[in-house]
Amino acid sequence: MKKISLVLGLLAAGITSAYAQSSVTIGGIVDAAVQHKTNAGLTAATRGDSINSVIPGGMSQSRLNFNVVEDMGGGLKALANLEHRILLDTGSAASTNFWQQSWVGLESKEFGRITLGRQFNILFDAMTSTYASYKYSPYVEPFKPEIGMTLGARNDNMIKYLITAGGFAAEAQYSLAEGNALAASASGQSTGGFLKYSEGEFAVVGAYMALKDACPTAATGAAACTNKQAKQTNFGGSYTSGPLYLSAAWAKTQFELGFPAALNAALAGGFGLGMNANLATTALTDHRTMIQAGGTYQVTSALNLGANYWSITQNGVTPSFGDGTIKMMNVVADYAFSKRTEVYVHFDHSVLGGNLTLANTATKRDDFTVGVRHRF
Repeated sequence: MKKISLVLGLLAAGITSAYAQSSVTIGGIVDAAVQHKTNAGLTAATRGDSINSVIPGGMSQSRLNFNVVEDMGGGLKALANLEHRILLDTGSAASTNFWQQSWVGLESKEFGRITLGRQFNILFDAMTSTYASYKYSPYVEPFKPEIGMTLGARNDNMIKYLITAGGFAAEAQYSLAEGNALAASASGQSTGGFLKYSEGEFAVVGAYMALKDACPTAATGAAACTNKQAKQTNFGGSYTSGPLYLSAAWAKTQFELGFPAALNAALAGGFGLGMNANLATTALTDHRTMIQAGGTYQVTSALNLGANYWSITQNGVTPSFGDGTIKMMNVVADYAFSKRTEVYVHFDHSVLGGNLTLANTATKRDDFTVGVRHRF
């Protein structure tokens, strides 16, 4: 990443000659790919149709990032981060959140790190720091089933605290509910934490998080506020030895009866398949579990190969409706021309069972993707 270092002079005129060192790093990723997708028709009548498209990120989200670190002396640092996601195929913003991350904080060797703002939640942090799908890329952007088990990956209005000691790391979060309107992407109060231990080649982590649906504003009516929760527990670990990286994880999300269907569907959107309503119907979903296993092997300094498998099971409140399974696998080959530029190819395969289907009623889908990624 290209770094622009700015040296600040005296912080203020005073008796001492104290100086602070500040750095602003401007960087990002541009990633685009061509994808062939099967069973992609919009209706049951056309469900067997395939589609070819240019997608904005076959390996990573395209994004622009501003990262600030100010060393204030005595082991104390000020931190700030702004990250904007871009849809590279159209040049448009990816969502209503212009800044996908926007936070500020303080860090000390003695007391840890505290950050405030919109940021990744502890479930995402636990995954990417310990048992991410691929060593060279935390996950494949258009096919990332584990994101569907992170309760949204990012949360607004968050206070997050991280501390490390030896091989241990602990992180806790609290997101304040601030009267957001109830919508597919809205979420209210969240609480959670993880505990990680790493020693040599091994790393393990356990995490827990609870997410409430958002209470609406006064204009939308108090009756829409249920304060129902989704609660997730996950455990995962990894083993790294030279060019070999192996990871495995288990996760379970428990839904309180009455949890909003719109928010449930938004959380499940992380699976990246476009399921039918049975995946997220609030009256039917009791819990979902996921098992993940896979690995990466660095064949040469430039060539990486990887494969992962996910098994997702949903159980409904009533056993005959809402139950189902999703089996997903992905294989990737990534070749780096330089430290900044690489090409990749990956194949994804998904099979749905029980009462779960794609939105067009198909039960299978294959994706074949070829793309290029540049980091700056």
